[in-house]
Amino acid sequence: MPSNLQTLQLLGLDQTIPTEVNQRVNGALNRPEWDANYNPCPEALASAHMPEGEVITLRNWRATQVYAGTERDIRIYLPNVDQLPADGYRVLVCSDGPFYLAKSGPVRATKVLDTLHAQGEIEPTIGIFLPSGRPDHPVAVPIESYGPIEAQRSLEYDQLSADYGEFVFGEVLPYVAQHCAVSISIKPQHRTMCGISSGALGGFMAAWHHPDQCQRVISHCGSYTDIWGGHNVPSLLRQKPRKPIRVFLQSGENDANTPFGNWPLANQAMASALDWAGYDFRFEFGVGGHNLHHAGSIFADTLRWSWRED
Repeated sequence: MPSNLQTLQLLGLDQTIPTEVNQRVNGALNRPEWDANYNPCPEALASAHMPEGEVITLRNWRATQVYAGTERDIRIYLPNVDQLPADGYRVLVCSDGPFYLAKSGPVRATKVLDTLHAQGEIEPTIGIFLPSGRPDHPVAVPIESYGPIEAQRSLEYDQLSADYGEFVFGEVLPYVAQHCAVSISIKPQHRTMCGISSGALGGFMAAWHHPDQCQRVISHCGSYTDIWGGHNVPSLLRQKPRKPIRVFLQSGENDANTPFGNWPLANQAMASALDWAGYDFRFEFGVGGHNLHHAGSIFADTLRWSWRED
């Protein structure tokens, strides 16, 4: 049975975490040697002669009621393809989007998409690269060291509510479709949520609450830890009816270890729960740290696996 509020209050687990606990502070330690063998996948190193998609930027976007009082810069990738899809574009939504979009970063998502489009391996797919918002108001923090930007990111990604899915599927996708004059497929198997750390948790919860809107999740170093209750997700998987969600998980031996929890153990618990509950999932557990180096090295293969038709 779950703990009740009275018990959580008695234990002090309803309180904001201090900046320092037991001479420990929050933060992910990354050492270069942990990820030395991880390089961007070959598809991220596309030929200069390959057709490139267009990236559009919506600066200072504020058209949200779910997260009213925030603004963010949204970047949209539109593929360079000859034939438009009859049932609308498929869509890849990346939380913490700038990490995935960076041209010299470990993932280089638009290059990977360009390559897979040019090789005819995927249907025409739009990429939406979302950062968390910049708030114009105070936001509750799970740990005292967080500033306003970190607090807003945690509010959007770490909560277990349906809000982030309502934001993405109810506000962002319709706005992008209208602004770019494109049709986005309404089929949930054509929509993928992708993210790292808290962004991975946010993407998973978006699909969990809205499987009629999205049924594909790519989770890199996911924060299934006790920030705003994410450590409960494996129990959710074990105790609730299985949903039609396909999940790709990635983590590593040197993933984060903080006052919120241990990421390697949390992701292994997620994999075990997905397996026990009978989900269609894949778990890649490497040696890397809390970053996208391992994820980037297998990103094209991740998309192939996630988007396979069987």
